[in-house]
Amino acid sequence: MKPFVVNNHDRLVFPANFLAELDFSVIDDLDQFTAIVGRDFEAKAPTGTEILERITAGSYESRFGLLRDMSQNLFWVNRFSMTMFEKRPTRWRDLPRHRADVFLPVLTPWEDGDKKVRAVREAFETLPATWDDETERGIFDLLFDVFGHRRHHATELPAVKPTVEQFLATPGAMTFVVPRHDPDYPVFSFNQILDAHAEVPELEALTRWAMVLHNQYPWDRAATELRTADEIGDDDHVIAFHPRNRDVEAFLDRATGARPARRGRLATRSEPVTPESPLPPVRVREAFRVQPRVEALAVVRGEHVCSNTDVVRNTAFSWSPMSADEISAKTGIDQRRYTELDIEDLAWSAAVRALEHSGRRREEIGAVLVATCTSERLIPSLSTWLSGELGLLQTHCSADIIAACAGLPYGLSEAVRQLQEVQRPVLLVCVEKFSDKIGNVRTSRMIFGDGAAAMVVAPAPDGEPGDIDLLQTYASGPASEVNSIIWPNPEFDNDITVYGPEVKALVSRYLAQMISELSGESGPDGTGSMLDAIDLIVPHQANKTMILQLAAKAGLSAEQLYFNIESMGNVSAASIPIAVFDAVADGVVAGRTRVFAPGFGAGAVGGYAVLEVDPAVMAPEVFLDPAGAPGQPTGTAAATAPTSDDVRIAFGE
Repeated sequence: MKPFVVNNHDRLVFPANFLAELDFSVIDDLDQFTAIVGRDFEAKAPTGTEILERITAGSYESRFGLLRDMSQNLFWVNRFSMTMFEKRPTRWRDLPRHRADVFLPVLTPWEDGDKKVRAVREAFETLPATWDDETERGIFDLLFDVFGHRRHHATELPAVKPTVEQFLATPGAMTFVVPRHDPDYPVFSFNQILDAHAEVPELEALTRWAMVLHNQYPWDRAATELRTADEIGDDDHVIAFHPRNRDVEAFLDRATGARPARRGRLATRSEPVTPESPLPPVRVREAFRVQPRVEALAVVRGEHVCSNTDVVRNTAFSWSPMSADEISAKTGIDQRRYTELDIEDLAWSAAVRALEHSGRRREEIGAVLVATCTSERLIPSLSTWLSGELGLLQTHCSADIIAACAGLPYGLSEAVRQLQEVQRPVLLVCVEKFSDKIGNVRTSRMIFGDGAAAMVVAPAPDGEPGDIDLLQTYASGPASEVNSIIWPNPEFDNDITVYGPEVKALVSRYLAQMISELSGESGPDGTGSMLDAIDLIVPHQANKTMILQLAAKAGLSAEQLYFNIESMGNVSAASIPIAVFDAVADGVVAGRTRVFAPGFGAGAVGGYAVLEVDPAVMAPEVFLDPAGAPGQPTGTAAATAPTSDDVRIAFGE
């Protein structure tokens, strides 16, 4: 997990975006590692020669472009050392000669470096400031102290460094030598990096990059030389590379053949086939004896607001430039909500509020269902854990449903089936926490957020209609669409990743199928189509720009759709119920309203519910300020979990 941090300026900071640390436990071999480094460190980074060419061509209009290129170049130069090794200046006489876990880099002198260094210095002094002269000059000074004292070429660096013994056996091999090393050479602490502050978000990101790069060279850079072994004195210091951790050691063993490579995967993919006949939606009123009624809907949002400006402020070195406005235009999202609470806390908080609003006693609950794709809890499952925390000594079923963005239709479908068996209320919780599973993947960071919604679905009184007309669920499709969203993804340091074109393809496919099915189903009163009977569409809040484009292609107008994605982002399984709640809060749903709620996403899952929404079932949303008193969220403060008093009140104790 890669949680965010709230720094001393009350700003969100994402350490994974600038530390350049990789999880080597999921990297199988050198080819995979090289591909990751190529994508994250090399693809966007210019070489020193390319920077010189851009200066000569007058490509830089102001200082920001030059500073960014310098930073990305230096991350590329350090692509292998900073991901795998800890650098320790060590006196030559004290350096172990025969250990397999101590390495020395072999370096080639940067003969034409002086020309590039002079050009960068002159260009910075000539270019105008982009936003803030003082801040930009401070960033440049940090970067140039590293860039200007480079001693070696970067294109020839190998991923696996030689051991000291191998270095000594290589004629003419050269490495870093620091004749006089100060062990107290100043570096930035982790807290100083977290608290880096600049009014311009792009410059705050660059400041952290520069601080991290400074820390890569904790010695006197100006005095550093490249020497061969016979030129190193006993009291000179060399820069010994030590593996960061045991996972790096194990990877190096695999990469060098000291340890057998991991077994490859089986060839499991079969030829695609289509269903032998279409799978129709379920007409709930006709298919089931016990009709479902939604008695309560409660929501809990992450207590921190992460704006697009916060995303830009945390720009990772592997990203292309993108402004806050461009993120909004691309996704329809202005902010998303994050929480420092565990996902269990979100689920429990929403469940308590839903139970309280429904008026149901705990002992009435027959089943607990949790729809989530981000739970870290396997044993006990989140649903069974929640059942225990709620004090339920027995349920007919407590089960997690991993249906990602189709969590609501999947959850409602299972809740309705459970009603037939237990004929008691079912507690359905849709909950996600993405903020600590994103890492430095920009597409995911722009989109996903944290939140929860809980519903109490109970049997309607005999002879009375329920609230749900249709339920439909889908899964699978082309393998590329099934794997369009992956978490954990070892190719991206186990972060959640989104492959946009494949996601768009599966949404387009499912949306067209859904509209076709609704057009072919008769309305609730037996006249017209079900599509004609729908008052409002509340889709899964995936990407507003994409959904509007595909909806228009399917013949739907923007006026028919409700979105809250601007303020919530994509909360996967929780997105539809939270959006329904907000549609009531915004007055879009003012009375009993028939809603079409389609969801689609990871695993090529999809589905929808057509249900009647009653504003009266919405539980009051509770916000607590930092002092614990009722209030409204301001800035990064917002909803928190209920207090113990809230719980006693909810359970009638």
